[in-house]
Amino acid sequence: MNFDAATFANGSGVGAVIRNAARDVMATLSARGAAVVDNEEAEALACWKAMKFAIDVGFLELIVEGDNVMVMSVVSSTSPNWSRLGVIYDDIGCLAAGLRYVAFSCIRRSASSVAHSLARYANVLDEEVVWFEDSPPPAHDALYFDSSFLNE
Repeated sequence: MNFDAATFANGSGVGAVIRNAARDVMATLSARGAAVVDNEEAEALACWKAMKFAIDVGFLELIVEGDNVMVMSVVSSTSPNWSRLGVIYDDIGCLAAGLRYVAFSCIRRSASSVAHSLARYANVLDEEVVWFEDSPPPAHDALYFDSSFLNE
């Protein structure tokens, strides 16, 4: 599962794409979020929302990929986080503990174009939108680019 966040003047957005081992799109999410203080907060909340989404739709084995080095480092760590975002990181840890398998990976920003497109699309939404086993229209171009990247 790849996730990303976007920030807007009046809020934030979350995008997530879940693929199977054959790299087929299984589920995608675009959701609007609250205003955030900084990028780390946006990405941490996006990670939490994406993991909750994946669990809610029935995925219990995940490789979670995000492009924010700080967030991915913290969620990969077993040490407690005492920062202002510690509660969010704790919640992510609780979600992860309920999975049969989870691994966290920091990826290049260019590898999260689908999730980023979905996060930006959230700016025009009033409620979250989910697509199952289908290419979400807001990310068609990014999916084409992403499939080229994945085949390298």
